[in-house]
Amino acid sequence: MAHPTRLAVAGTGLIGLRHVEAILKADGVELAGVMEPNPEVRAHAEALGAKGYASLDELLSEGGADGVIVAVPNQLHEQVAGTCIDAGLPVLVEKPLTDDVAAGERLLARAGEAGVAVLTGHHRRHNPLIRKALEIVRSGELGALSTVQAQTWFLKPDDYFDAEWRRKKGAGPVYLNLIHDIDLLQALCGPVARVHAMESNAVRGNEVEETAVVLLRFASGLLGTVNVSDAAAAPWSWELTARENAHYPATAENCYWIGGTRGSLALPNLAVWHHTDDRGWWGPIGFTKPIFSFEDPLVLQAAHFGAVIRGEEAPIVSGADGLSALKVIEAVKLSAATGSSVDLDDVSRDGV
Repeated sequence: MAHPTRLAVAGTGLIGLRHVEAILKADGVELAGVMEPNPEVRAHAEALGAKGYASLDELLSEGGADGVIVAVPNQLHEQVAGTCIDAGLPVLVEKPLTDDVAAGERLLARAGEAGVAVLTGHHRRHNPLIRKALEIVRSGELGALSTVQAQTWFLKPDDYFDAEWRRKKGAGPVYLNLIHDIDLLQALCGPVARVHAMESNAVRGNEVEETAVVLLRFASGLLGTVNVSDAAAAPWSWELTARENAHYPATAENCYWIGGTRGSLALPNLAVWHHTDDRGWWGPIGFTKPIFSFEDPLVLQAAHFGAVIRGEEAPIVSGADGLSALKVIEAVKLSAATGSSVDLDDVSRDGV
């Protein structure tokens, strides 16, 4: 490679700073600069050696970036990513792709017309253990998939809700957290076709939900359940089990289980369970655990984005993948509000 691919970061809040740090560690890329209107927040990125810009126009007019990681607030994703696309720059947009399905469809149509790549920042898919899990599922080792269960329980402290927006609709664990789990479940099990959901705010009484229970029917006929709550002091969530982020305490628990006719898979400990004979539940059962590495998914994602820009790789998580996960989340919210099952084919530009 003659020169590293130059990546800029738009938005340097908590996740934006993590992207800056990831670029500095990733192979094949270098940091072109950061865009952040707030000078105090921008100073944190500049302290890492980044060149700071107060506006997107300043960043783009400099002409030093080959691609942009969009980490601004959700409601600005379409505007910022769209401006980068119009400038001919590929974008990696933090999850969710946009703040609603209609905006996501507009953004992808804009990118298609411009011939510009859009990736979605569902970084968990870059985790080596997920790559190994996908390999196991796709190999047929589990047989025909019959059921899947996901648990994402964690406790957000009281002071988390001091910010008023976190008590309002749209700021609960369905929109902010569950979308990552949905993306992984669709990667592992195929597209979701129908959902039925209930949600509750009975513990805190805020406008926003704190718990949701979701039934999933996948296009293959596979059935699944997802239980998400940010009001449960528990270790059964990706953050507290996968060891991706050192800010969370690591546990030895699992949070996903995928069942098939020949075996089952527990994640993230990657235990593959099989009966040792053909007697089914009467026969002995044991597990094996394949070897995988512990590389930082955000660093791998940054390196991958550079490879996509150079034309060396196809996107692992495309804009279409991000839109698909967002449609499931909107279907969950609609089902919980109406009490009815929602078909994903009905979640469109106009809602339902």
